[in-house]
Amino acid sequence: MLDEAAASGDVAAWAEKKLAAGERLIGFGHRVFRLGDPRAALLHEALDKLGDSLGPGAGRLAFAAEVERAVGAAFARLKPGRPPLNPNVEINAALLLDAVGFPRDAFMPVFAVARAAGWVAHAMEQQKGGRLVRPSSAYIGPVPPNAPADWRGSAQSNDQR
Repeated sequence: MLDEAAASGDVAAWAEKKLAAGERLIGFGHRVFRLGDPRAALLHEALDKLGDSLGPGAGRLAFAAEVERAVGAAFARLKPGRPPLNPNVEINAALLLDAVGFPRDAFMPVFAVARAAGWVAHAMEQQKGGRLVRPSSAYIGPVPPNAPADWRGSAQSNDQR
């Protein structure tokens, strides 16, 4: 996705076009973490700690931040009143894998392996119970600063639907 944004030559126009067309932006939004993915924040901190040691990869991080700002601004214009469209774990995981030298063709298998234990656990639970499990969760922690007054009960999602 970052390569596509870079090739466009105009990140703001690219983000606006994608969102206006209703296209999903891989690395943004989450069905459960509507006000931001805490896993993404942790990976972003890890990337910040690597900082200048990334060499040319530091420029990639700066560009990803530019894309994040452009997507946020375009989403706010196109979907006023909705919670912001925040980065999720995938974009930061991809940036971290890229920064430490994983080939881009390996990203999807790494993501899959990381999720395999959860998939197996769900399959075992479903087999034992004889019914499909639809996992869900509810955030019960403190209200984040600047959160809308009704954010816990809101049916709105920051995915692009």
